[in-house]
Amino acid sequence: MNIKKEKINQREKYAQIREVEVNKFGGKIYLEVLNTLERLSGTNNYKGFIGIYWPIKTEVDLRELKNINKFSLALPFCKTNKEINFHPWLNDCFQKDLHGIPSPLCNTPLKPQQIDLLVVPALAIDLEGYRLGYGGGYFDRLRSKDYWKNIRAIVVLPEACISKKNLPRNHWDIPFDGWITEKGFQELR
Repeated sequence: MNIKKEKINQREKYAQIREVEVNKFGGKIYLEVLNTLERLSGTNNYKGFIGIYWPIKTEVDLRELKNINKFSLALPFCKTNKEINFHPWLNDCFQKDLHGIPSPLCNTPLKPQQIDLLVVPALAIDLEGYRLGYGGGYFDRLRSKDYWKNIRAIVVLPEACISKKNLPRNHWDIPFDGWITEKGFQELR
């Protein structure tokens, strides 16, 4: 099997599914993310930041979380060497990153020890936690680093984007700890 080609095929398939499903369930998924974060922050005593994302390409929009004072949020900044830094989202002072995505670069990058949870978009995820993204490998590179391995990471997507079959994967792909859909949070570890 050609993994690269299969990933491209799966990306096309799930991009179409996600677009339809986010239009139907995006608001419900957002509420489930909010409920999950409130539950997790209560049981894990989060004191640091929750890394979220700026929505692109029909991803579920989580930006309203900024208006909830109990969460300290951070947004990623994609660098040219295919790495991500997270910056605290303290104000609306944004600059665009390598891909044109707004990021709060006016604030100093966070150290991994300052982040308690990563909430990541996905095109699909399988039942073993392997995520299908856009193919840049940013989150796998980030999570392969020693300290980042210990940070819980979950994906946000519609239920229809959970693959019952294993998604194609490379040796460098790292499984996530669960997902949040319109049906709630599913933890894998």
